[in-house]
Amino acid sequence: MEGPWAITNDNFRAASMTRSLDWLRQAENDLRWAQHSFDGGFFAQTCFCCQQAGEKALKAYCLHKEYDVIRSHSLFQIVRALGENGELENCARELDIYYISGRYPDAFPGGAPFELLTAGQAERALQAARSIYAIIHGRLFPNDP
Repeated sequence: MEGPWAITNDNFRAASMTRSLDWLRQAENDLRWAQHSFDGGFFAQTCFCCQQAGEKALKAYCLHKEYDVIRSHSLFQIVRALGENGELENCARELDIYYISGRYPDAFPGGAPFELLTAGQAERALQAARSIYAIIHGRLFPNDP
């Protein structure tokens, strides 16, 4: 196929990089949302927002590496698929538990997430999400201070 709509390796890479940046920018925005939630005392919401920020940052990295299909919400599974470990794996484990439990009352035997998740958990979630974001940002922009 000819024309500007033809898929070539070059324009596929350019599109992947553009989409990668979209995912990373959304991760950054979700981190801001998480901080606002934390500041307002919404700790369950903070935990979920942090899980979302981490997931979006990791998906940005997947797109950067030209993986075109990412079918998991598990940060741990994404990190494993990328062949990563260390800090990314530790942070993924920290955040994975909030994908369901930060939102749904039936994730616990009793009580609602906002009653059970604590400021300490939310603070650790913020640290983990910021760490994932910083690592991925550093890989996408190695010359950026």
